[in-house]
Amino acid sequence: MTFEEIQKLIKQVNQSNITKLNLDFDGGHIDIDKKQAIASNDDVVVAKSVVPAPAATKISLPQIKAPLVGIVYLQANPDKPQYKKVGDHVAKGDVVCVIEAMKMMTEVKSDVSGTISEILVTNEEVVEYDQPLFTVQPD
Repeated sequence: MTFEEIQKLIKQVNQSNITKLNLDFDGGHIDIDKKQAIASNDDVVVAKSVVPAPAATKISLPQIKAPLVGIVYLQANPDKPQYKKVGDHVAKGDVVCVIEAMKMMTEVKSDVSGTISEILVTNEEVVEYDQPLFTVQPD
């Protein structure tokens, strides 16, 4: 939830008859209580806390990351299939996509062998240096 979304939520609660709100969401928790508002003005709502949600016990999988800034292409050209799809096996050194930067195409190769479990970018998306592109379930 972004800061702007939190502000919008506080405004909506403030304009409603709701006096207390506890909200769990992916990434955190918000507890709003109008009765505990510090200010004397009734139009003010104070969010008591925004606490990160406890991290799930999840093993972090290896990721293939962008070696440079540029535009990522998941296929060699529009008529060709994607280099790799979710569920495809990838060997160390296999090309998984290309990144174009300053009219130069750079092949992005896997540094791990396994199965592609997630593609984290879309075709022709601008990517940053070291941005995760793929998640791999190792062999």
